[in-house]
Amino acid sequence: MRVEHIYRYPVKGLTAESLAETHLEPGETVPGDRKFALAHGDAPFDEAAPEWLQKRHFACLMVNERIAALHASWDERKGVLLIHAPGAAPFAGDTTTAEGRGAIAATLATFLGAEARGTPRFVVADGHSFSDHRNKVVSLINLASLAELERAMGRSLDPLRFRANVYFSGAPAWAEFGWIGRRIELGGATLTITKRIDRCAATQVNPVTAVRDCNPVAALRQAFGHVDLGVYGRVEEGGRVAVGDAIVLREDEE
Repeated sequence: MRVEHIYRYPVKGLTAESLAETHLEPGETVPGDRKFALAHGDAPFDEAAPEWLQKRHFACLMVNERIAALHASWDERKGVLLIHAPGAAPFAGDTTTAEGRGAIAATLATFLGAEARGTPRFVVADGHSFSDHRNKVVSLINLASLAELERAMGRSLDPLRFRANVYFSGAPAWAEFGWIGRRIELGGATLTITKRIDRCAATQVNPVTAVRDCNPVAALRQAFGHVDLGVYGRVEEGGRVAVGDAIVLREDEE
């Protein structure tokens, strides 16, 4: 099995960032993944005492499909988030200061309008990840499983609809569901596969057009009797992971 793509999503719900490599640490996400989020005006998120909240408290594709029309890129070294909205001049905001984050929130709120539910905040908290999962995990998708879903639907699907961290080849379709509770070597890291990923309405959104143009969840249920695509893995032993690296199911787990 082989790592084909690695992605992180610096801002929850916004643009994927392709990585040639990354370094995983035990018990952590891909560095920089879901580091920031736009909390809706009525969200009870406390940056001083961060706790996991359901995705509906933040701008997310499940509810706010329009955000797929934004193109965002984060300069990690400078801490600058660049946002391109359709028909608007590019905006650059400083994620490292309260003033900069306020300006980013205002820009996103203008784009979302009433969907922002009050006065939103662009939030970040040390050591916190705005993942859909309560625990810090890495998400993986078997491209053969995705291909089976495409065949069932009779159409191609952009893999980024599913917003995984690692996309891999070389395993039979759905084989990854048999890995729950087992360990894999992912490049130089070791992960325990913990859970299947149940899918939601976010997958309806075409990441290129920002339009809900199909229903993968309904197709999964109808064709395969479940709504799952991909698995989560908890990092047990850290290490470098790069595109082209091998994925090996640990022999001592067989």
